[in-house]
Amino acid sequence: MTRPVPSVDLRTLSLLGVLAVLIAVGGITEPDTFLDTGNLQLILTQASVIGVVTVGMTFVITSGGIDLSVGATVALASVWATTVATQEYGFAGVLFTAIVVGLATGLVNGLLIAYGRVVPFIATLAMLASARGLALQITDGRTQLVTVRSVLDLGLPGSYVLGVPPLVMVFAAVTATGWLVLNRTTFGRHTVAVGGNAEAARLAGIDVRRQRLLLYLLSGLCCGIAAFMLIILSGSGQNTNGNLYELDAIAAAIIGGTLLSGGRGTILGSVLGVLVFTTITNIFALNNLQSDVQQIAKGAIIVAAVLVQRRTSAYGET
Repeated sequence: MTRPVPSVDLRTLSLLGVLAVLIAVGGITEPDTFLDTGNLQLILTQASVIGVVTVGMTFVITSGGIDLSVGATVALASVWATTVATQEYGFAGVLFTAIVVGLATGLVNGLLIAYGRVVPFIATLAMLASARGLALQITDGRTQLVTVRSVLDLGLPGSYVLGVPPLVMVFAAVTATGWLVLNRTTFGRHTVAVGGNAEAARLAGIDVRRQRLLLYLLSGLCCGIAAFMLIILSGSGQNTNGNLYELDAIAAAIIGGTLLSGGRGTILGSVLGVLVFTTITNIFALNNLQSDVQQIAKGAIIVAAVLVQRRTSAYGET
């Protein structure tokens, strides 16, 4: 007999519960600092950069793929967009370069995977190494400072709208767009279909190779946007930017309810996953706790989330 599917998404509720507990812990351990408006703005701002990357990663994983190159792509886009030659073109030049570099890496990944039939893990791992190496070559290991005033101003409190930092607004816009595309468009339905059963999707008339190419382009676009956001946040371009972003994005998507095997994805869950991890990092920093304990806590949350996935997926089985 088939069990009824629960009307409430237990994965989302569990993440909201975890986030509520973390907020309570932060408020109890550091009541004067954690709940301060400036600190809450900082949490949301820090979540914004990796959050945009995670939105793109969610689409890729939903399709049954993986992108290990997102962190390196962010680094490459950030350093290419902050060279002296690029900054001579001002705000538009920095933004345009970051977006184009992100799209270019996504295009290479997509062509290798969709038309070259290279396994996503291998193709994006190769891109990770190549992009990191190129970023190091461009900077020669040095930090590239941003001199474009209009770019730097976006990171200052004076640019906030009703107390909301511009980076948070960009994150919200990307999240809303990602949700609409995944849940309300043909592109989103095709993404889920390819992840669920690529051969069945092909027989149904979906151009699977083209869909995969577009998905990696989308991931690259998100990395380009995130790189520009990181430039605003840090005021510089460094070859170490985006370090371990691929692991954080994958982890956030998984604990949010996106199946690593493909066929199911949730933008809202991924965003909640990002907020959970960012809040953990903030609480640990405020309490001067070591980073290794923080990583253990993150690992425990990932394991717990996977167990919840397995339990909730039992509904509907015979």
